[in-house]
Amino acid sequence: MSFQWNDKEPIYMQLKDQIRSMILVGDLKENEALPSVRQVAADYQLNPITVSKAWQFLVDEGLVEKKRGLGMFVKENARGQLMESDQNEFMSTEWPMIKNRIKDLKLDVDILIKSLQDIAQ
Repeated sequence: MSFQWNDKEPIYMQLKDQIRSMILVGDLKENEALPSVRQVAADYQLNPITVSKAWQFLVDEGLVEKKRGLGMFVKENARGQLMESDQNEFMSTEWPMIKNRIKDLKLDVDILIKSLQDIAQ
């Protein structure tokens, strides 16, 4: 893992989002262990409480689970759950703004459709 921290949001939220992204793209697979709190804290010179807080958010979201004595693991169907929630978020929040931007710029719909078809392949 390698992260670039920014000053715009708390580090624990950035760390949580990075792990979510890794699950979504398949870098962290279902039933795979997350790095330990101590290891992440040492590697990135973070307070272990910061890492624990990020891990707890992931537990609260139902993406990871603690296995006593073994650590934190990505739950079954975590990727599917993330995909569904991110798709819903995109369609309700981002897509309306994109549609308005397309309309404002008077973009050719046929060119947009071709571009989307290229992505799908």
